[in-house]
Amino acid sequence: MPTEAKRETVAALTEETRSSTAMIVSEYRGLKVSELGAIRRELRKQNVTYHVVKNRLMKIAAKDAGNDTVNALLTGPTAIAFIKADEGASAKAVIDALRPYKLIKITGGVVGNHVMNVEGVARLSALPSRDVLLSQVAGAIAAPMATVAGLFDAPLRDVAGLVQALADSKSA
Repeated sequence: MPTEAKRETVAALTEETRSSTAMIVSEYRGLKVSELGAIRRELRKQNVTYHVVKNRLMKIAAKDAGNDTVNALLTGPTAIAFIKADEGASAKAVIDALRPYKLIKITGGVVGNHVMNVEGVARLSALPSRDVLLSQVAGAIAAPMATVAGLFDAPLRDVAGLVQALADSKSA
């Protein structure tokens, strides 16, 4: 029979899973409580929550949230970073916050319904921010249009240059 505390934990984890756009799963074995607190404070600045979870309760919460893809990563002592904002920037913040602690091992991540391995999390953290990506897309769309406008404008410029050269030669 599940206790009331476990039901509350599952409900909280279910809500965290539903409200998150991505999750990064890590193994926290050997960390002190003070070190976990420091990691949480650092990640809270980036709108990321970091929870130590029981695998069995997290599997139930993931199933309730409708996203049980994280179950493949739940082995051993598990801590999960729940990302609610820009996935790339937040993944970089998670990796930077965990880097000083050599005992922590990132085991993978989930973005939407897609599971990533450790290399996938590293590639996600290397992505530019959402604003930079949108700017790059806008630039890629605008560049061909500017080239076409320049090509249409070139004959008019050439004619104007020829008329000016002719006027200069007549006045000379």
